[in-house]
Formats: sequence, structure tokens, C-alpha cells
Amino acid sequence: MLPFVPWKTIRYLNMNAKDWGAVFLAGLLLGLYFLFWMESLVYTSVASSMVILALQPLFVMIGSFFVFRERAGILSVLCLVTALLGSVIIVWGDIGVSREALIGDGLSLIGTILVSAYMLVGQKLSRKIDANLYSVVVFFLGGSVLLAYSVLNGFSLTNYESLDWTYFLLLAIVPTIFGQYIFNRLLKSIGATTVSVGIIGEPVLAIMLAYLFLGETISVFQLVGGLITLLGMLIYFWRQSLQYSAVKRLSH
Repeated sequence: MLPFVPWKTIRYLNMNAKDWGAVFLAGLLLGLYFLFWMESLVYTSVASSMVILALQPLFVMIGSFFVFRERAGILSVLCLVTALLGSVIIVWGDIGVSREALIGDGLSLIGTILVSAYMLVGQKLSRKIDANLYSVVVFFLGGSVLLAYSVLNGFSLTNYESLDWTYFLLLAIVPTIFGQYIFNRLLKSIGATTVSVGIIGEPVLAIMLAYLFLGETISVFQLVGGLITLLGMLIYFWRQSLQYSAVKRLSH
């Protein structure tokens, strides 16, 4: 991403030491989020961890009220709850309860709170710093957190199979550049809560891709839960678009 960063714009940024401190905080939050969430997968299932991660828009909505004084309407809250219910139904058959699973769920919950805070900090900075520059800086800082953790724990940084390196490259391109980076760009225009609601659709997309490319079957729970999730998301985005159109008309 370095060739696409407008480094010359740094001198024109209207940012003080407090703002740069917030950028550093965002990078720290992102790194810790990945650390806690990925570690949770050692103890609990992907399904359980994804359900907890789906709580992100709820945390962001609460945080937006306290940080930005954004008030969510009753319909928006109901749409969010509907989408969350769909996520729970999707993975209902795969959720297990054990001591290790509870540890993993706790780590996933901490990671979800951290990434919610990351989204709120990003929204606060989105009007002061270019998204490309912001993304490169926070990705570097987040990666530094994980690098320090790996070095302190004596994990190998190079001793991996060629297939593993292919996965590393795909993780850098697909969920990072086409995931987190796009989220950072959208924070300025639609806000952290709406971006987080879109993230609820990840399990639905994963089910569709697994069906198309891996030949996996779709269970009844996945079908019903996926439809409920999509319904909640669509109504939420429809309501947001109506509000945006109304504000735009008033501004003219």
C-alpha cells in the first residue's frame, strides 16, 4: 500500500499531538484485537467466536452515543437485533460449552470490544487524515504489536511451508486491503455503526462461498439464519439511506 500513500499531505494535516496519539491508540487497538481474537480460536470454535464478534455493531452503537452523541432509532435497533439473531441461528448447531470454550469466548469478547473501540477512534479521525495514510500507519502499528508478541514468545517468523506463505499473502490482500482498508475509507461517509452492521454479513458470505467453491452443503439453520440476518441488514441500510437522502435534501 506504500506507493498509494499521499505522503506529501502529512504537512497539510490539521492534526495535533492528541490526534496523532489517537492514531497510535487505533494501531494498538487493532493489533490487540487480532491478538485476542485469533488466540480465541485456539480454545473455542470459529462459530462461537463469530457470534461474539457479531456483537460489534451493538458495542459501536453504544459507543457512538457516548462519543458522538449519535442516537439510534427504535427501528435501527430492531434491525440490528434481528441481524444478530440470524447470526446466532446460523451457528447454533456448532456452539459448544466447556471450560476451554468459555476461555475462548472471553478472549473473543475482549477482541470484539477492542475492534469496536478501533472503529470509533477511526471515525473520529476520518475527517482529519487521508484513509490511505491512516490505514498504512495503523496496519504498521498493529503488525508491530503482533511482531513484539511473537518475538517475546519465541515464535518462528520464517519457518513455514510455502502453502502457509500463500495463506499469509491472501490474508494480507483479501481481509486486510479489501476488508479493514475499505472499512477505514467508509468511516468518513457512513460512520462506524453502519460499517459494523455490514460486518454481520460475513458469516452469510462465508456460507455462500463455501457452497460455491468448496461444495459444502447449507444446513437449515444456516439458511434460516442467513435469511434473517440479510433481512435485518437490508432494512437497516434502507432506513439509513432514507435518513441520508433527507439530510441531503435539507442541506440544499
